Amino acid sequence: MSVFQRLSMLFKTKANKALDAAEDPRETLDYSYQKQLELLQKVRRGVADVATSRKRVELQIQQLAQQSTRLENQGKQALSAGREDLAREALTRRAGLQSQIGDLRVQLESLQGEEEKLTTASQRLQAKVDSFRTRKETIKATYTAAEAQTRITEAFSGISEEMDDVGMAIQRAEDKTATMQARAGAIDELLASGALDDVTGTQRDDIQAELDRIGATSGVDLELERMKAELGQAPSTPAIEGGNGTGGQSQSQQVQRQPGEGA
Repeated sequence: MSVFQRLSMLFKTKANKALDAAEDPRETLDYSYQKQLELLQKVRRGVADVATSRKRVELQIQQLAQQSTRLENQGKQALSAGREDLAREALTRRAGLQSQIGDLRVQLESLQGEEEKLTTASQRLQAKVDSFRTRKETIKATYTAAEAQTRITEAFSGISEEMDDVGMAIQRAEDKTATMQARAGAIDELLASGALDDVTGTQRDDIQAELDRIGATSGVDLELERMKAELGQAPSTPAIEGGNGTGGQSQSQQVQRQPGEGA
């Protein structure tokens, strides 16, 4: 195969593919139906033309028949008047008219046969056109329904793809939100521990932090004493700062009295 033949084949293939893509079956069916209607109209015009010719021939036959009848009467009148020559002339003309009438009758039969054929063809063509119209409308309705269903399927496919994208976006948003929440919690813990300075609120100094710690410890001690009381355990003796209170002095005096009493 030469290069030009391959190019020609490629061009025809591409052109055929482009035509298939651009062709709408409904438009093709409507065009075919229109052409059939035009053909049916031509056949009907042919039937009308043949019928008109047949009618014209019939009128000519009637006119010639009337002339033939008149010539026959004239021949009888001529014989009655003793004019045999005139009667012969009338009969001669009548014979010519009869010959014409015979030819017209043959033509009339031919036209009648042609008219019957065209009428039958017109009726058959009309039946085919009606059948094609019914089938055409059925095919068009089926094609339209299939096209609509295809569009719906494509729409659902597009929605599914979009929903997949939306699902991924929601997942990313949830992950990002969780990350931001974890980060915010970590910052709150660092601010609470003092590792970070709270530049947006009131700054807490070390004295206040110690006071807060002592308050928390006192609360723990009170809770511990309450639990010991519930369990029947002796409460712990609080340590007295300085070590020399009233109790300390009485113990010293008792120790000093014991030697004197023994003495």
